[in-house]
Amino acid sequence: MTDFLRIPAGPGALHVERFGFGERAVILLHGFGTSGFLWRHVAPALPLGRVTAFAVDLFGHGESDRDVDADYGIGAQAACLDQALTVLRVARADIVAVDMGAAVALALAARRPARVRSLVLVNPGDPADARGADLDELRRLQARHLLEASRGMMGARLLLGPLLERSVADPARMPEALVARYVAPFVGREGVHHLLELARAINGRALDHVEWATIGAPTLVVRGDADGWIGPSVSAALASRLGAGEFRRVPGAGRLVPEDAPVAMAELLTDWLDRTGAGVATP
Repeated sequence: MTDFLRIPAGPGALHVERFGFGERAVILLHGFGTSGFLWRHVAPALPLGRVTAFAVDLFGHGESDRDVDADYGIGAQAACLDQALTVLRVARADIVAVDMGAAVALALAARRPARVRSLVLVNPGDPADARGADLDELRRLQARHLLEASRGMMGARLLLGPLLERSVADPARMPEALVARYVAPFVGREGVHHLLELARAINGRALDHVEWATIGAPTLVVRGDADGWIGPSVSAALASRLGAGEFRRVPGAGRLVPEDAPVAMAELLTDWLDRTGAGVATP
């Protein structure tokens, strides 16, 4: 059973889907161009008798609110998530996050270390360049298709579709119907404008001021071996930078491991939660 929640945070509300009613909170974060929908196959497969999983649409993404004057940057998203956890009465959580969401998780862990029980970072970007190659590609697609994209109801498909298709190793995992599902929040001219606004808000140097020594939570860095956006050394280097970091690979998966390999992702998370004491009540 899934509960759909509206959680006030920042200048609006976040859309959150809750799975299970276990004692330990697991927060599932998506990355650029996707939403909490990314976790639809993984969250139900977690040990929900022991954990409660919350799949969050970051502010401005998916079904969460958007505001013309809002800050959608990494730091602002971390602050918004912090507020949402307070509303949810989650004092401490395991944070699982993909690509841009991993930057948000790291910013939260640096800002509020007591809030984070553990981190699982799936295909995180290079902390020295939080924008990454996908947003460079989006800029090239914008230059090529902006006029056409701004005129059609599904114009965002021209900009976001190629990024989504390149983010899986198996094309069957990103059929046209699924692309349309992810593109849906960006329909029409205003949707295209909002998609580009989200991209502009990401500062490549957003993690420059993170004091890595403050992040003491156990951390698992996961790389889909077929991720074409980030070089293979980035994940391993990040794991070594974090004092309590581990590094694991998922063969045959691209950036969006929950789409390419949901069973393997759920098993990996379940093992991680077992090893980090998921059955122990949150203080």
